Amino acid sequence: MNNIKKEVKEKIHQYYNRKYLDDYINSEYITSNGDANIFIKLKSKEELFDPRTYKHQKELDSSIYSFLDKKAAILDNDVQVNFYILGVALTEKEMESVKLLLEEHYAFELHKAQKEYKRCVSKIVKLIILGLLSLGICGLTSLFMYNSIIYEVLIFIASLTIWEAFDCYIYDLSDIKKEREAVTQKLLIDVYFDVEEGND
Repeated sequence: MNNIKKEVKEKIHQYYNRKYLDDYINSEYITSNGDANIFIKLKSKEELFDPRTYKHQKELDSSIYSFLDKKAAILDNDVQVNFYILGVALTEKEMESVKLLLEEHYAFELHKAQKEYKRCVSKIVKLIILGLLSLGICGLTSLFMYNSIIYEVLIFIASLTIWEAFDCYIYDLSDIKKEREAVTQKLLIDVYFDVEEGND
């Protein structure tokens, strides 16, 4: 039992270590010019497109986005990503279609992230205004009704709203910014196609 605990602690230390992660990323992803290469190998063209979509609403298979999201998640958001699709022969039109569909998908994702960012900023501003108004009214009521129930309620509201605004700013807004940067990184990816490499 003690041996298992020791091994678990060693693995946690090994994989949590930032140097290990940096070494892994640099050896598996990063090129000599600082870009990151992500490769996906397909067996056929059918794996690339979602068979349920049609004509102008054609879409890439969801597994392509999942794969790209998973692989890019390990990278810093300021790294240029090169996405290589290997093993399938596509026409020029299909290649352009793939690039357009990727760009369109992540443009929509960025739009959603931006809406969430604006909603969060609006919430923070409203909470701060409510908190400051409550503090202002507290100041006035303290002159006439200090230690009254109304005063206590206003103090509670002011404290709660200002704390909530601070919490949203520190955690929610920070997470949304990171998500927005991650989506923008994928929106700016360069896509390449190579049939020969996929046949190795």
